[in-house]
Amino acid sequence: MARERATALLLDLDGVLRRFDPAVAAGVEREYGLADGVLTEIAMQWGRLQPVLTGQVSHDDWVSSVAEALAEPAGGPDRARAAVQQWQRYRGEVDTEVLDFVREVRGAGIKVGLATNATDLLDADLATLGLTGELDVVVNSSTLGVHKPAPDYFQAACAALATPPARVLFVDDEDWAVRGARAAGLSAHRWGGHADLRYLRAALAS
Repeated sequence: MARERATALLLDLDGVLRRFDPAVAAGVEREYGLADGVLTEIAMQWGRLQPVLTGQVSHDDWVSSVAEALAEPAGGPDRARAAVQQWQRYRGEVDTEVLDFVREVRGAGIKVGLATNATDLLDADLATLGLTGELDVVVNSSTLGVHKPAPDYFQAACAALATPPARVLFVDDEDWAVRGARAAGLSAHRWGGHADLRYLRAALAS
């Protein structure tokens, strides 16, 4: 049976609308004598990351825990804090081609939502990136208390869009998130880059 046409779009933030230059973290690691990739490795350890993504701890608490874990390899707590603070000052960059697509879709009368596993810094990040007001709804895991790929997360996102799941097209760069969206009844596409925009336009066309 053919799927219903999507009438709303739900986008992931990191890896789709925002990108991070890995050279920034690499530069901090070199400056502080840290192993390549250690900042991301420690920050993304699930036991440390999951509480901040569900609003149990603040972004600042999470950053402090990363610095504590880095104290020994960085040569002391002060150097670790300085390294993490320098790393965190970089908030990424907007993918302008994706943003142009978002504006095009909204201009056609289609709602666009942001669906992201994020910390309580999200609103500040969106302001820093110039994205405030560029989306119809923002669904933040740390506000909801549940993260992708949980069904409750996607149900909340669809409710925020006032659109049934079968009518929502979700785009994410992670397979596990795409699988979770499909399990929740959404159409979902794994983002592979700008070449995918042609497909997304066709999927949203009336």
